[in-house]
Amino acid sequence: MEVFRGSGVALVTPFRENGSVNFDVLEKLIDFQIENHTDAIIICGTTGEASTLTDEEQIETIRFAVVKAAKRVPVVAGAGSNDTAHGKVLCRHAMQAGADALLLVTPYYNKTTQKGLIEHYGALAGAADIPVILYNVPSRTGMNIEPKTMYELSKIENVVGLKESTHDMVHTAQIAALCGESISIYSGDDDCIVPILSLGGKGVISVLANIMPQTVHEMAAAYLNGDLARSLKLQLETLALTKALFSEVNPIPVKAAMNMMGKNVGGYRAPLTSMEPANEAALRKEMLAAGLKVV
Repeated sequence: MEVFRGSGVALVTPFRENGSVNFDVLEKLIDFQIENHTDAIIICGTTGEASTLTDEEQIETIRFAVVKAAKRVPVVAGAGSNDTAHGKVLCRHAMQAGADALLLVTPYYNKTTQKGLIEHYGALAGAADIPVILYNVPSRTGMNIEPKTMYELSKIENVVGLKESTHDMVHTAQIAALCGESISIYSGDDDCIVPILSLGGKGVISVLANIMPQTVHEMAAAYLNGDLARSLKLQLETLALTKALFSEVNPIPVKAAMNMMGKNVGGYRAPLTSMEPANEAALRKEMLAAGLKVV
């Protein structure tokens, strides 16, 4: 039940001036990603500002992505919640919208115990009979999926993957050792792609791929095909740009970068706001250094 190998893009959600989802631009972004060999579309995740989409907007955006991807690559739908009952509803609706898999973040703010994680994820996974990728991002949620907990979760039939965003390679290694091939581990951080691949990871769910899809695809594909030197070279060459893309909270910088490239993804849902001028100038500098065309 492996969902994908390689580079999955954590796609932004473009907005019109009135704040509504810009489906015309979204279609262009999906085609741009697939034409540049991205291996999966991750829609309505953190980078897609799912937390400020209404349920109706979220499901319609997932449905649109499924139709436009047209089975060319898998579509992974963000459907997590810190409310288990709400999460179950989102999972069912995302499955009915045609998603190939679900991405489910750990409960945030109210959080839970490790026992609660097992019960929460068990309930959400049981609400849909498609593959599930869990998302471990303590910097945003305030809680961590412990390795032994991940091992227990891996026993759930359709829990097949983990997006790991801890920057803790020992933690990731422990999960890999316990879970083996029952779980596909994906880097959730663009500066940790090669380290996680070296621990048996299957790829990345990438912010950088929004602006450099071919490069991120090549970085993952090179490693998976045995060209470690090429993969490492690309990892090191993109570090400065990756740092600039996270100089402010994601997705503020990446949407600014895409607008600089003429992709017209629009603004943000509050409380996110426009990028600080100094940070935007630094981002522009790194984009130019990476060979990207900006307007």
